[in-house]
Amino acid sequence: QPRLVESGGGLVQPGGSLTLSCAASGFAFDEYTIGWFRQAPGKGREGVACISGRGATNYEDSVLDRFFIGRDNTKNTVYLYLNTVKPDDTAVYYCAADALQTAHSMCTTAQVDFWGQGTQVTVSS
Repeated sequence: QPRLVESGGGLVQPGGSLTLSCAASGFAFDEYTIGWFRQAPGKGREGVACISGRGATNYEDSVLDRFFIGRDNTKNTVYLYLNTVKPDDTAVYYCAADALQTAHSMCTTAQVDFWGQGTQVTVSS
């Protein structure tokens, strides 16, 4: 059974850094595009960063040059490195996987095969 488990969320001060991890199991990880999405209170879910099985990436404009996505296919894990965080980055962050989407289409359509349970990131002083 496919499974995605996020970890690494927490409280971080503005301007700080945080690393989120998404551990996958139960499917052919290296063949899937994996994405990070977030949902802030009262807002819809948005694609933050996505990475294809071959390493092509896509980023939402507001996180360009601050957030970075990477994957380790030997560990079936995708990481999201959050740098220079802002209060607007506060949200529940979700990991997702899809077999057919490109990194760009996954991040822009949010059409995925399955989701993780989410991890809370709070940016506050």
